[in-house]
Amino acid sequence: MGAKKLFGTDGVRGIANREPMMVEMAVNLGRAVAHVLQERKGGKRPRVVIGKDTRLSGYMLENALVAGLCSMGGDALLVGTLPTPGIAVLTIDQKADAGFVISASHNPYQDNGIKLFSFDGFKLPDAEEAAIEDLMTNGKLTSLLPTAGGIGKSFRVEDALERYITFCKGTFPPELDLKGLRIVLDCGNGATYKAAPAVFKQLGAHVTTLHDTPNGMNINARCGSQHTQALCEQVLAERADIGLAFDGDGDRLIVVDENGVELSGDHILAICARDLKTRGELKNNLAVGTVMSNFGLHATMRKLGIELGCSAVGDRYVLEMMRGKGGILGAESSGHMIFLEKHTTGDGIVSALQLLAVMRRAGQEVSELAAILKLAPQMLINVDVASRPPLKDLPGVQAAIHAAEKELGADGRVLVRYSGTQNMCRVMVEGPTEEMTARLCQAIAAALKKEIG
Repeated sequence: MGAKKLFGTDGVRGIANREPMMVEMAVNLGRAVAHVLQERKGGKRPRVVIGKDTRLSGYMLENALVAGLCSMGGDALLVGTLPTPGIAVLTIDQKADAGFVISASHNPYQDNGIKLFSFDGFKLPDAEEAAIEDLMTNGKLTSLLPTAGGIGKSFRVEDALERYITFCKGTFPPELDLKGLRIVLDCGNGATYKAAPAVFKQLGAHVTTLHDTPNGMNINARCGSQHTQALCEQVLAERADIGLAFDGDGDRLIVVDENGVELSGDHILAICARDLKTRGELKNNLAVGTVMSNFGLHATMRKLGIELGCSAVGDRYVLEMMRGKGGILGAESSGHMIFLEKHTTGDGIVSALQLLAVMRRAGQEVSELAAILKLAPQMLINVDVASRPPLKDLPGVQAAIHAAEKELGADGRVLVRYSGTQNMCRVMVEGPTEEMTARLCQAIAAALKKEIG
């Protein structure tokens, strides 16, 4: 079996109705998953949950997955529009064998993707994805199709949203509530547009919701976790206690404090790690970040006496390190938070509830809690690329990187990597001053644009 080609760091992703995000691919993916599950179950009919975000192309891909699953003898359980972590919840709740998520997360609406949860609510490991991909490409699928009596059915889970809302509320401490808190939500016209307002209102908060009218094409459009300007302005206008922004599929969270200042996943990780440690609940005295975690987070964790593990970029790799080391808390600076004792995957709503619980216990504003972390100056530039040659084979880029590293010395770092989900290369530089950081980051980005932009 060769290396994976279809699956990236977070499932299959691309422009909808263009390779690889075609109806034909989705049909064959449904077939391959149904066959693999059927073999695992000793020939018994598999049951697979299918959920989606608000993209226009979700209907097309949903129907293609249903067709593929049913044609290979699987049953499809349709939950409609639901955040990615909600599909994990429903997969467990319905005792299904797997769950499909149709979403491209924070990408623009013309993109879409498909990712998989296993029966236990965890994302499929790389090896299983590779096995499914091999079955899709080895030419054997058609010969495995059952006759008419073996074809599966599809069912709609009518109360899926209510089940997910109940799950989220259950992760908030029962002795606490949100009465008196003024919260502004930015749902990014994505999958949280119904669930998030309901959760926070039902826990007692006064809620104002932005960007909760999806039309299939406005998901992530200058809103949500990637674009917080409107949220910052609304928090200030309402004198709200906090602003919460979710991405298109609801698995990441970006926070805006009461002063209209955006906080990163690193801030939330530091706040929650200290709270867990103070209460004696931080297992193995460990928090997990990634290689993109800010220099300042490392310093904060050292002061708190907490070990900070650093995984590869991607919430699946954060989770892999957490499970390997026995940790219960991990995060990416981009806002993917994993509270492993609350959920099997990143969940923006659940993450927000854990942060709000810390605020309630401490009796402090979120800006006061966030003061624990002083970020080192950092710049991130995303460079669109037409191809992906190995970075080591680009002499101009390597020269710019080496020059930056020499100037920074021990006072900063450089990280250059291709995105796992988009056609771009990410250039990140941290340094002692804003001026130096920006200058060096821009120099590396310019070298990239010159060679492969």
